[in-house]
Amino acid sequence: MAKHAYLWIVQPVHWLQVHYFCKNLFMSRIFITGSSDGLGQMAARLLLAQGHEVVLHGRNKSRTADALASVPGAETAVTGDLSSIAETVHLAEQVNDLGLFDAVIHNAGVGDKERRRIETADGLSHVFAINSLAPYILTCLINRPKRLIYLSSGLHGRGSADMKDLIWKEKKWNGLQAYSDSKLQDVILAFAFARKWPDLFSNAVDPGWVATKMGGSSAPDSLEEGSLTQAWLASGNDPKAMVTGKYFYHQKSKHCHPAAADTVVQERFLAECARISGITLPLS
Repeated sequence: MAKHAYLWIVQPVHWLQVHYFCKNLFMSRIFITGSSDGLGQMAARLLLAQGHEVVLHGRNKSRTADALASVPGAETAVTGDLSSIAETVHLAEQVNDLGLFDAVIHNAGVGDKERRRIETADGLSHVFAINSLAPYILTCLINRPKRLIYLSSGLHGRGSADMKDLIWKEKKWNGLQAYSDSKLQDVILAFAFARKWPDLFSNAVDPGWVATKMGGSSAPDSLEEGSLTQAWLASGNDPKAMVTGKYFYHQKSKHCHPAAADTVVQERFLAECARISGITLPLS
């Protein structure tokens, strides 16, 4: 295996990452999905180094054990396969049993390399189920935190806002397009919840193309900076982080796909998620 392929396992927290947050810091309790490896694991380590409390997540018992072993000091870890609606619902129940959280980082995701449509037990596209529907379900069911962070990608810009066949049942499969669509949908979720719940901060993050298991060894962006923005949005009291309905790349707000801010698109997507999952958005 290439040298860079191991970075997501062994990458230490850089002292500059910790130093950046030393001023104006308050302690938070944060839940991170998909934190057994990759950027989720890096964000967890960074937040722990800053003195925050972190709860991890793995898709099965083995991955949950990996998460706890890889992130010493984490409060605990919960288990649930986000490709399953039932398991995602149960995951939300586990999180709520642990009490309230200040922030939830919706980090878990699969990439653009699936060469065929993988169907989940619920009859959905694997990519849509994990990347798009699971964060919707968790947001609906987890007791509302103060901050929501959704991991997107620069590829969201080539995503489609067409709400027909979100589960790729009829369309000819295209892994890159399915991934791009899902990352646009993550921004739609972030902006929709920012609009509906003005008492919290809800934002989307492009972590860059970094050398994680998903990104691959040839990724050109800074691995150190890959987890910085989501940690900053989840815990910092920098006024630049205490905003809502924004799309960030390396701690700077950027323009994103215009469909994400379209309230008609947002409502249609929320309605489709509710129809597919059977889970409706809380009224208040």
